Amino acid sequence: MTTDQPLLIAKGVTKHYGARTGCEDVSFELYPGEILAVVGESGSGKTTLLNGLSCRLPLTGGQVSYRMRDGTLRNLASLTEAERRFLMRTDWGFVHQNPADGLRMRVSAGANIGERMMAVGVRHYGRIRETADDWLTRVEINAGRIDENPASFSGGMRQRLQIARNLVSHPRLVFMDEPTGGLDVSVQARLLDLLRALVGEMGLSAILVTHDLAVARLLSHRMMVMKDGRVVETGLTDRVLDDPRHPYTQLLVASILEV
Repeated sequence: MTTDQPLLIAKGVTKHYGARTGCEDVSFELYPGEILAVVGESGSGKTTLLNGLSCRLPLTGGQVSYRMRDGTLRNLASLTEAERRFLMRTDWGFVHQNPADGLRMRVSAGANIGERMMAVGVRHYGRIRETADDWLTRVEINAGRIDENPASFSGGMRQRLQIARNLVSHPRLVFMDEPTGGLDVSVQARLLDLLRALVGEMGLSAILVTHDLAVARLLSHRMMVMKDGRVVETGLTDRVLDDPRHPYTQLLVASILEV
């Protein structure tokens, strides 16, 4: 697959909760190796959009298409449940704000990573353990803790373990929902440096939901600003942040300058 073909195409993505709008008529294309940040205040619709794009939430309207490894473009709504589950375990990653939502807290760190490897067909115990050891080191967790449960880890360590669990299968697309939310500032900075290095090294595409414009600037190439479920501005991240056009975006940028 060449990089001039979109990896994911969203057309008119809409989600209603009864009379309430989660997101409305969102369209964009995401290319291989591109990081798209979706920003806005709480309630702007960004997490609803992320869950709709990743098949975690059924859409009210619109369509999401994904380019499979063989180059074919598939409407995600047309996939069987088995195809969708396989995609989620292999080609996609999902990094939750609360790492406990993305980890199995009662099994070891090594087993958390090993499960994803088994989903792509790896069965050799020695290889699984060796790879888990390597990934713990890559996300700056002491490999000596491979047999410990994540319940004994700090919040930052759990988030790094969740990242290792997601990336070990070499996904092509990662969905990230406030990946640094709830962490101390120093822990956030360390995690952001790690994420930026891994995303660049692996050539990943990602859709990043965040309310933190500094996180968006550091990690993303392009940005969509959402308000009341709709996209009000989109463009290259630096352009949007340095020269915001929409009044709502101007308010968001001004709010961080005043802090």
